[in-house]
Amino acid sequence: MKTKVAYWTCQVAGWGGYSAIGAFSVARQVGWQFSLVAGYLLFFLYSIALTDLFRREIRRRQWLTAPSGRMYARVFGAAAVVGAIQTFLVISISWLFDRANSAFLHPSAALAAWLGITGITILWTIFYVALTGPRRFREKEIHLQLALREAELRALEAQMNPHFLFNCLNSIRGLVVENPAVAQDMITRLANILRYNLRRDLMHTVPLESEVEVVGDYLALESVRLEDRLRVQIDIDPEAGRVPIPPMFLQTLVENALKHGIAKLPAGGDLLIRAVLKPGALVVEVENPGQLAEATPEATQLGLANVRQRLRILYGDRASLQLKNRDGRVAATVVIPRVA
Repeated sequence: MKTKVAYWTCQVAGWGGYSAIGAFSVARQVGWQFSLVAGYLLFFLYSIALTDLFRREIRRRQWLTAPSGRMYARVFGAAAVVGAIQTFLVISISWLFDRANSAFLHPSAALAAWLGITGITILWTIFYVALTGPRRFREKEIHLQLALREAELRALEAQMNPHFLFNCLNSIRGLVVENPAVAQDMITRLANILRYNLRRDLMHTVPLESEVEVVGDYLALESVRLEDRLRVQIDIDPEAGRVPIPPMFLQTLVENALKHGIAKLPAGGDLLIRAVLKPGALVVEVENPGQLAEATPEATQLGLANVRQRLRILYGDRASLQLKNRDGRVAATVVIPRVA
């Protein structure tokens, strides 16, 4: 809004000042006449209209994003055309008001008028390019930051896939000969997980309920290996299930809980997955038996570091991942802001 106000203020002040100076200069020689006032008033109006149309074309054709040489050639060439149109209108209106005594009927006078008006239009163009330069720089900077953010997020998502795939294939390998039917079921579940991963939302988020489904397939894969050592409890608030979250992040927390907690215990343990809605945020918790060493509450294993980085890129400091000891268990708690 401020930019528009500044633009129209400059338009009115610039062309108004130029028209007033011209009118006063001519009036000192021939006196104030209706044709003089009307002519400069019309010049003021159509100059604003033409240069605004010129500005819109510059933006629509994106001339200012071209290399410098090409940009100046296009912009100044178009400014000369706009100046020619203004001059034609000046001569035409002058002829309509006073056909016999129009000062612009002589070729040299018409040429002088075109050079003067074109010069002013080129000055207008230079002013516009200079005035919008900082804004264009900011837009390019923002575009570059978004591109880097997108590239970093894609790299983090791709980084997770080989890590996850290796763990699943390692679980299946031991059953291919020992129990082909179970191995076949595991491969089907792995295919479901990979299909889900390939169909991720382009906005890098999926509903929590979709993530819970794929986690169910992952836990089915792991239950074959861990058997009755793995006991799962899932408590997801139905409303929380519709909240968008980063894909594969819940699976990463579950994988971390199994790898560093339950799988290391001879008796295994209970894996708890909870999700509740709180004012303005979704809270997801994954608990497993075990004890987090004092020196590593912020351990940067590949999976957890990946989740932290993705949360930072998507939500900034509004999201968090904490790993804490809780009554003989380890709890991973993720807080994700709800986006309206």
